Amino acid sequence: MKLYSWNVNGIRAAAKKGFLEWLDSINGDVICLQETKAHADQLSKDILEDHGYHTIWHSAEKRGYSSVATFCKEKPLYEQIGLGIDRFDREGRVIITEHENFLLYNIYFPNGQRDQERLDYKMEFYEELLEILNEQVESGNNVVVAGDWNTAHKEIDLARPKDNVKNSGFLPEERAMLDKYVENGYVDTFRLFHREPDRYSWWTYRMGARERNVGWRIDYFWINESFVENVIDADIHDDVMGSDHCPVSLEVK
Repeated sequence: MKLYSWNVNGIRAAAKKGFLEWLDSINGDVICLQETKAHADQLSKDILEDHGYHTIWHSAEKRGYSSVATFCKEKPLYEQIGLGIDRFDREGRVIITEHENFLLYNIYFPNGQRDQERLDYKMEFYEELLEILNEQVESGNNVVVAGDWNTAHKEIDLARPKDNVKNSGFLPEERAMLDKYVENGYVDTFRLFHREPDRYSWWTYRMGARERNVGWRIDYFWINESFVENVIDADIHDDVMGSDHCPVSLEVK
């Protein structure tokens, strides 16, 4: 089963840059999209066409903001819009789908760059989500958390770590929160297969950052530890254009 996750930075813009051709070419079983920035009534019929997928959309109350979508080749056993926490769900950040052997969380995590209030909101989101995930794992469920986590975990995960220690996305408290996920038994699947540096999933549009590979790895598939034996591969597809992020993938038995 092949899963992809991609922050498309606006589904309508991405559709003009080859997104639909990419979707038709990859033959993925599940596609998780973040930052679609659209309500259904804003989408063209080319995008709304199912392309062989059962589609689920969760849009923010604010139009043109945040929002996620999950495309599944087979209809999930169960689907849920949001975490069930109103202050997060208003921003269209989460879709949960149940598959044969795991629960999939497609998440656009908050960005903490604007001010302290938004940083606090981001940290609260991490905490609340961890509690929910732990409850599921303790109940015997496997969990896969896909999406734009908006935090680079280790120095290897961004090109300029020393320049960014005071910037949201690489603050000590944000990185410590990912350490907490590790302590609670969650695994960053990409690092199961790739220990090399210079592998990133996001680049600013400024100063030719992508061409120079001055990027950050902030898009992940994390899973509970006992599900690791089911993982076949995980990768980053930095040759795919169309957004300031590129897709990441996970293959599971």
